Amino acid sequence: MNNPKPNILLLMTDQQRGDALGIEGHPILQTPYLDSLSMSGIRFTRAYSACPTCVPARRTLMSGKTPHGHGVYINYDTYMDCPTLPECFSKAGYQTHLAGKLHLWPKRKLYGFHSSDWADGPGCKKEPNDYTKFLECNNINIPDVSQAHGMDGNGWVARPWHLEERFHITNWTTDRAINFLERRDPTLPFFLKVSYFHPHQPGVPPEYYFNMYMNMELPEPARSNWSKIDEIPRRGISVSSPRINLDRQVIKQFQAGYYGCITHIDHQIGRILKIIPSNTIIIFTSDHGEMLGDHGYARKGYAFEGSSRIPLLFNFPSEMHIPKKQVRKEVTELMDIMPTLLDAAGIPVPDSVDGKSLMPLITGKDSSWREYIHGEIAALADSSNIPQTGMQYLTDGKRKYIWHPGTNEEFFFNLEIDPKETDNLISVSQYANDIKLWKERLIKELDGRDEGFTDGRELIKKDGISRLCSPELARSGMPYVKNGKWIENA
Repeated sequence: MNNPKPNILLLMTDQQRGDALGIEGHPILQTPYLDSLSMSGIRFTRAYSACPTCVPARRTLMSGKTPHGHGVYINYDTYMDCPTLPECFSKAGYQTHLAGKLHLWPKRKLYGFHSSDWADGPGCKKEPNDYTKFLECNNINIPDVSQAHGMDGNGWVARPWHLEERFHITNWTTDRAINFLERRDPTLPFFLKVSYFHPHQPGVPPEYYFNMYMNMELPEPARSNWSKIDEIPRRGISVSSPRINLDRQVIKQFQAGYYGCITHIDHQIGRILKIIPSNTIIIFTSDHGEMLGDHGYARKGYAFEGSSRIPLLFNFPSEMHIPKKQVRKEVTELMDIMPTLLDAAGIPVPDSVDGKSLMPLITGKDSSWREYIHGEIAALADSSNIPQTGMQYLTDGKRKYIWHPGTNEEFFFNLEIDPKETDNLISVSQYANDIKLWKERLIKELDGRDEGFTDGRELIKKDGISRLCSPELARSGMPYVKNGKWIENA
């Protein structure tokens, strides 16, 4: 049955880089279904995650608010009290469902969804979710079954999946999405969020996908004169270390696990696309990227492209008469997804939303857009080297300015000629005026903030740890910051 309102399918991965699509010109990565979506839709090539780590990024997606707006600057469990994307669709008469990862607190709170098949990760018996219950129902009862492969949940060590492919969390997430589509109320439009856990570590795609990339010559990670990497690979570092300098074969395994997870997800998305009604708006994005060895880094949380830039694709039903095959270079951010989808469906956008609808750009009705986006995080992963006052960054997709308050270190990149950020231009005289402009912009963004990042004239080097969240969101039992030290709040 056709509905006058468009259905909404939001496809989301965890930790997928903006360049990790075949259609982005990646030299080896295969994503045929996503590439096809892009070719018949709209691709934003300069999409970013303002706070490139899981919880704050997902709060931004769900609320349309900046990190400063929703008050969480790093992974921190606390309530979110504002209108949410699924809540708005539910109130507008949509049937709403989540399949996969949500990563908000408290666990299993629906935040506006009518129903869910919920699993923030592979889980274990101590932290059961709907995926672990699925494994139990299939009589797979070995200890810690979903993680019996032995890989670390934030690590660079990778190997093939240890169970049959049908028991992989990627397949389970797809199965649950298809189950919803088969059993939904056909008289209502739907909003379905399909949220995959991978390519977040552990890098354990099914054997077929791992071997696909192990049998290829894979690209070397980006290197730069500012990243201070030893020429000789190191042994004995932690498997979850965010600073890595590994043997080429180990890096290749890391990459094969990561790329294999992405192609596996792409093929599973193909299953969903075969049964989606024609009057469906499809969106694909990720919460943040993965450094994947670039400049000697792994994981996320950094302002560098591998961590902060994300994929963003839209595909609209033909009856909406929106120009197809668009490649857009305007700088956009996760906060723009909520107002865009509500606008496309004719639903009022709440006043609480900080983001802007992309529909005027997409339809050609308005070409004006923001000059840049502002991003930040409370702490960086490589805590042994950088005092934990986090990072601040600005970008318009062409230039990027980064400031680390704890060290007063600055970076400035010309992304048009140096997309891999190999050359830090902060001391290059010909860019002095540009750098002055971008620094003034950041001072303006931070002026009046009670962290004391600026006095309104200069950026101020900070000692101690930045706060994790706005004071009103601090929650009993969670760590917090006092006098620059982590405090375990019992």
